[in-house]
Amino acid sequence: MKIAYVYDAVYPWVKGGAEKRIYEISRRLAARGHEVHCYGMKWWQGQDDIEAEGVHLHGICPARPLYCNGKRSITQAAYFAGRLLAIRTNADVLDCQNFPYLSCFSAKLISRLQGPKLFITWLEVWGEYWREYLGGKGRAGQAVEWAAARLTDRNIAISRRTQRDLLSLGGREAQIVPPGIDCKMISEIAPSGPQSDLIYVGRLIEHKNIDQFIRAVKHVKSEIPDVKVLIVGDGPEIDNLKLLARELDLSQSISFLGFVEDYNYALSLMKSSRIFVSPSTREGFGMAALEANACGIPVVTVNHDMNAVMDLISKDTGLICQPEEEDLSRAILTLLLGQSINKERCINAAKEYDWDAVCNRAERVYEQTS
Repeated sequence: MKIAYVYDAVYPWVKGGAEKRIYEISRRLAARGHEVHCYGMKWWQGQDDIEAEGVHLHGICPARPLYCNGKRSITQAAYFAGRLLAIRTNADVLDCQNFPYLSCFSAKLISRLQGPKLFITWLEVWGEYWREYLGGKGRAGQAVEWAAARLTDRNIAISRRTQRDLLSLGGREAQIVPPGIDCKMISEIAPSGPQSDLIYVGRLIEHKNIDQFIRAVKHVKSEIPDVKVLIVGDGPEIDNLKLLARELDLSQSISFLGFVEDYNYALSLMKSSRIFVSPSTREGFGMAALEANACGIPVVTVNHDMNAVMDLISKDTGLICQPEEEDLSRAILTLLLGQSINKERCINAAKEYDWDAVCNRAERVYEQTS
């Protein structure tokens, strides 16, 4: 098959769950003999079209910042969607990521004019959250999402929760192809030297609720004065979060490591920690939480209708608490001071999402409907 992916951000120049998912699946599909192309913004230097690990990468336009004032840029999304219309492809399958939506409509037009069968991979469904995100303009976001859900009958969801939300939006049935992990590679990584009690790895943006995590650490410190916390990642909230840590007198307890270029080092930091904390109320899947389980550590996450991390967590792999600082701190203290989580059970639960198994699933979905 000839398979084309559409997403504005491209791994490894932009590191996020959606980018990594495309990277891991596409290079495995290429290794199996499929011709794979990825169309995104040009984040690299040199030629517009390059090949990496058997995958053809096409930089269809100069890269522009993905965020503006802490939110996904609408002008960037419109710019990418417009430039996407200029591509020419003879692909059998065109898989466009639903976010940030506008490119889905360009992909639909390409499908009609050039022939590839259109798949839309749903990373998240926002629904009513649009109004919280954009205020009065949220109705427009809802309308765009509603229309995108009706562009094709070949939808892919990355989690059961996203599949459910797509159906509630009135979209057609979606098959599940989740993100994954390289279990063998993770098993071979040694713990890092610095040890911590709590760790967060991910983007520092508003809905991740790292401020709530920091306030919970203040409560935890009253019980464990020498608690050590690592916050790994960068984003528009980083300065506010550092200021909050100083205001709460937590500068000696919390270390901000910023963006970590070396993925393996981030995993080694997880292996040297006792608990991974995921306070986000909006996750389409929760890759970092899955990686934490694969590293053998439990996850504390929050109970929220838009948090798909909950679907990954059982009594054997972590705790789910209410999305407020006191309950978050109680869950953390439960694991630090009392309830133990078996390391091997965390690792075994994560093996269901090994990348090779995920690639098998993607290949079957494309073949069944192509």
